[in-house]
Amino acid sequence: MRDMRGRNEKAFQKIAGKALQAMVLRAEELKIQGVAVIAYAEGEPVKSWIFRMAVVGSLKKEPSGNNKGANLLGIAYAKAAEMAETLRNSGSGIRPPMTGELGWKGGLDVKGNTGYLIAACSGGRSEEGLQASQAGLDALAGKL
Repeated sequence: MRDMRGRNEKAFQKIAGKALQAMVLRAEELKIQGVAVIAYAEGEPVKSWIFRMAVVGSLKKEPSGNNKGANLLGIAYAKAAEMAETLRNSGSGIRPPMTGELGWKGGLDVKGNTGYLIAACSGGRSEEGLQASQAGLDALAGKL
């Protein structure tokens, strides 16, 4: 079992950069200024994962006026954390958001051949985040 896990983790590390690059390119096309994350987790429930992230233009939105700003990395991780716990897309509404979750859409969670693939993007509208996340999952399709 351990040997198979190591091979799957190595396979993810090998292709995660391409998946993340696909997310970044799609986010840039959509003019998203935020963070893209991609993860692979074996098992159910999720007990560990391998994670990669990239900043797409900005790690945060600065405060201005009554707006307190946003930690875009925190938002992307919160989406991924929700998906790791529910094994559903972020903001699925299958239950109320827990403390630490935002309930925001923009992240996709799919069961792959050997585990779960999680992709999330912050900094844009939900539908834009979903498009960027899908680009990352498309790059991983059939490989894990």
